[in-house]
Amino acid sequence: MESRLKVLRLFKALHRTRMKVFKDDDRALTAAKQKINEEFRKNMHETSGENLQKMIKMASDVEIVLRQSVVQMEHVGEKKLVLRPREELLLENVPYCDTPRKKL
Repeated sequence: MESRLKVLRLFKALHRTRMKVFKDDDRALTAAKQKINEEFRKNMHETSGENLQKMIKMASDVEIVLRQSVVQMEHVGEKKLVLRPREELLLENVPYCDTPRKKL
């Protein structure tokens, strides 16, 4: 029962992440939705605890990669792309410095 709950939470988390990552891109939203649903449906009747844990780990890793690494780009001209990063991907830009900072 606990594994089933983990799987359902992960399924929902993947779909929430999909909605954030591919916002305003209907084609990518649809493709990601189909792939997520297909993979979960394909393994719906899995009962082996070891295999379930491996699949849960894989799905969790996929969700993390989507959330932390995928950035949207849009064609705006023949040779131009516009990068549309999400707020959570923007990090503080610290300039390079030859002398290391002193630890406090």
